[in-house]
Amino acid sequence: MSAALAHAFPADPALPPDRRQSPTALRLQRGVRRLFAEMGCVTLPEFSLVNGRRADVIALCGAGRLTIVEIKSSVADFRADRKWPDYRDFCDRFLFAIPETVPESLIPAECGLIVADAFGALVVREAPEHALSPARRKAVTLRFAHSAARLLHALADPGAIREGTL
Repeated sequence: MSAALAHAFPADPALPPDRRQSPTALRLQRGVRRLFAEMGCVTLPEFSLVNGRRADVIALCGAGRLTIVEIKSSVADFRADRKWPDYRDFCDRFLFAIPETVPESLIPAECGLIVADAFGALVVREAPEHALSPARRKAVTLRFAHSAARLLHALADPGAIREGTL
């Protein structure tokens, strides 16, 4: 690595912790992201959608396929959240991710299901495909690219991070 790049990218880059999730949700997020990385996909956490919702994890996979994963860390977390149908218009597949302590039977049959922990995850029920329109796919993919570039900038220039935003 050149001296200029070594200076631009710290040896141990890290984003500031996101304090919106519980420790359990953060562990599940890590496992889900590892699963998608093993599948050759790239992911972003806490991805803002144009409808005002925020996806826990969005994955961009081969051929531009978009998957959204909603993390539910407990039965109470699942029961308190009825906004998950709002994510379907922004992905080709939608899955829930839960820890082993949450009963799989709680998750609606029309959704995919991942069981995760901090070290990995397993898809136990595939999500049905519902292809996005080309215009929506382009819009979400561009938003993904912009979000990823902002995160990379934040790693390269930590002083550019403003409170609560990247």
